[in-house]
This record gives sequence, structure tokens and C-alpha cells, in this order.
Amino acid sequence: MVRFFGKATGKVDDKGRVVLPAIFRDAMVRGGSEEMTLIIKKNVQQRCLDVFAYEEWVNRSDKVLEGIDPELNTEDADFWTKYNDGVFTLVPDGKLGRLNIPSELLESAGITKEVVFGGVGYKLQIWDPEAMKEELLSDKQFKETASRLSAKK
Repeated sequence: MVRFFGKATGKVDDKGRVVLPAIFRDAMVRGGSEEMTLIIKKNVQQRCLDVFAYEEWVNRSDKVLEGIDPELNTEDADFWTKYNDGVFTLVPDGKLGRLNIPSELLESAGITKEVVFGGVGYKLQIWDPEAMKEELLSDKQFKETASRLSAKK
């Protein structure tokens, strides 16, 4: 099982490629995903990109699919199509581990030249540095949310 933790920065080259930092390539190997097949998509909640190990994406997609019937329900079919819109398979190239990110995904996340990779356990996020500063919770908001969530237990 692949788990991503930590933070790293990178740059986007003229062809839309970024180098997958070694800390995250190593996490894939430790998690048993030596083939390095990744799934990348727009994040549903935030203005960033989500990167999943292939197996993790399949497991999560299967869980979503368990609750809907896109074959017989029009609303479910529309949701499932949108859910999978803009989902791409990536395999880092060679020794450098470059990811060729589709331009439509880079644009959707506001990524131009620099990126921040953030490991959040089951997935990796790729952010434009400014969008990350704007969208993530402040320290105060984080503490308030942590208190609220811990009160639920």
C-alpha cells in the first residue's frame, strides 16, 4: 500500500513535465508499486491536482461505484462521467521520473512554472504555490476544525 508523506517543490518545463521527487518515488517502491503507474486528476474540492498510485485509484473508484448505478440511472451516469472526466494515467519516464501532465490539468490548477508536491497519505497533491497558500486552512482554522472533529468522537 502506497502512502505519500512530506512536501517537495519542483518546476514545470516547457513541455508540461515535472520531476516526481525522489521522496515520493521511494514511497511508491516501499508501497509495492515499482511499476510506478499513477493516476492524475483534478481535485474535486481544492484547486490542485491529485495523484494516486494506480491500485489506490482503482480501490477508491470501486467504492464510489458501489453507491451508484450509472447503467440504469441517468443522474448516476452523469455523475460517473464527470467523476472520470480529466482522469489520466501517467508513468514517470526513465531515471528522472518526469511526469508529463496534460495542459488542461495544469491550467485547471493554475500551475504555470513552479509546483509544490504535498503527500496527504493515500494520495499526492500538486499545487501552484500561491493557490496552496490561499486555499489551505490557516493555523487558527486548523485548530478550530481539529477541536470540532475531536468533539465528534
